[in-house]
Amino acid sequence: MPRRPLFEMLARYRGVFPSEADVVDRICNLIETRPNCFDRTCRPGHITAAAWILSNDRGRVLLTHHRKLDRWLQLGGHADGQWQVEEVALREAQEESGLANFRFVPIDGVTMPFDIDVHEIPARYDAAGNLVEDAHEHHDIRFLLIANSGEDIQISEESHDLRWCTPAEVRELTDEESILRMLRKALELLG
Repeated sequence: MPRRPLFEMLARYRGVFPSEADVVDRICNLIETRPNCFDRTCRPGHITAAAWILSNDRGRVLLTHHRKLDRWLQLGGHADGQWQVEEVALREAQEESGLANFRFVPIDGVTMPFDIDVHEIPARYDAAGNLVEDAHEHHDIRFLLIANSGEDIQISEESHDLRWCTPAEVRELTDEESILRMLRKALELLG
């Protein structure tokens, strides 16, 4: 069953981050009840994966100013049927940054998420007021990656901007708790 690895990953996550059990349960419920949970058409939401990318010296994080959502966010996106979420996070990191080489930061000695989140994506309308995409949830599985040095970032079509940010700059760009939580977790995990 292709969903089993994600269940196992979330069980390990629950053990490392027991205070987040409610979010783990919510994501597990989606996986159990929606066979198409890895497809972007799944409602009320679907699995997505993301990367919190640190510079090689671990002093900065790479954020994108998302074109559709008009906010500063981590890089990530839809699974589009791919059930190996760590590969989805890596693919999205490469596509949205133009960088090719990353290292996963192990959590509790294994490749697993360092954060998870369920958040609503608002409905989108075209200029004439027609519904383009309904409101839905992203059940986001987030991995901590370190970029190799010596590569230049490239802004993708999905972004207005792409920027390496210090922790202080992240706090200036956003007050979104999900982003600030990842910042805190990365700082705690890596000192």
